[in-house]
Amino acid sequence: MSSSKCRQMLNQRKKPAKLMWTQAWRRLNKKGKEEGGSKRRTKRTVKAQKAIVGASLDELKKKRLAKPTNVATQAALKEVKNTQKTKPHASNYANKKPDNKATNKRPAKR
Repeated sequence: MSSSKCRQMLNQRKKPAKLMWTQAWRRLNKKGKEEGGSKRRTKRTVKAQKAIVGASLDELKKKRLAKPTNVATQAALKEVKNTQKTKPHASNYANKKPDNKATNKRPAKR
């Protein structure tokens, strides 16, 4: 025991980690060590790309970056874009209040 204060707290069965003036509390709440206390960084795994027996790495990268030139998918995208232009937004309907006044009333107390 370093002091009578510490002895009294021990006799009262107080946990040192709950007393702000103790070293245990300071360690628990990360107080004090500001100098070299930086968190360790974890290493991120890097995905390694390897060539397959039939194709080189450059060919695989080109295929991955190339956009699909399927005629059916392009026609479908054009159709969707055209319908979005003619169709009004749903946000216009969301801002309108209902005209029925009965829905706004509270039920009567009994």
